[in-house]
Amino acid sequence: MDFQKHAQQPDTAPRTAELRASDADRDRIADLLREALAEGRLTADEHAERVEGVLSAKTVGELDVFVRDLPIAHHRRPAHASAPSRPTAGAIPMDPDDNVVAVFSAASRKGRWRAGRRIHAYAIFGSVDIDLSEALFDHQQVVIKAFAVFGSVDIRVPENVSLRGMGGGVLGSFEADTLDATDAEAPVVYVDGWAVLGSVEARPKRGKFVADILDKVQRKVDRSMRRHLGH
Repeated sequence: MDFQKHAQQPDTAPRTAELRASDADRDRIADLLREALAEGRLTADEHAERVEGVLSAKTVGELDVFVRDLPIAHHRRPAHASAPSRPTAGAIPMDPDDNVVAVFSAASRKGRWRAGRRIHAYAIFGSVDIDLSEALFDHQQVVIKAFAVFGSVDIRVPENVSLRGMGGGVLGSFEADTLDATDAEAPVVYVDGWAVLGSVEARPKRGKFVADILDKVQRKVDRSMRRHLGH
């Protein structure tokens, strides 16, 4: 079946199908296709063909074509409860696993690094950059205690984690975007602290996702493929 041609046929569905597809819409359909491959509902060739079509789809209606014949696309997913505004009592140690300090200088944590349960960041007439977009999460809850005094602390997280802000500013700016993950097992990053004549900012890094979560799906696919191949 030529899904590319089929997706371009006139659509008689409600107007929602005519809306332009976002990257999040494409990711959602790609996840459904990965699960269908893991369950043996699609062959590897069928999966590859449909993923190629998903990447080039322009509207929501065109995306729906690629999962219309899959049962998983019609299952009602359970409602996901939002992450709590504060970490679980006793889950986070009082002592930090990592200190990031910049005094009249700059300091950073970025790339493929292992995030502890508590990270302290101090920017005093300096700047601290904490990038969790490629970090390894060993714990579901992570607290970043940030102090910016005549300095700045910049925190970036992947799009598929939850983010909460608990701090404040004194003649400064403390901003943390509220972010809710769709995966109940996704990490939750809590940003606390103070900005005194400085700034603390925590935001998602667009297009970045925690590999640890996505790898679970890939491992499931690999196990299914080995089972079908008799290994």
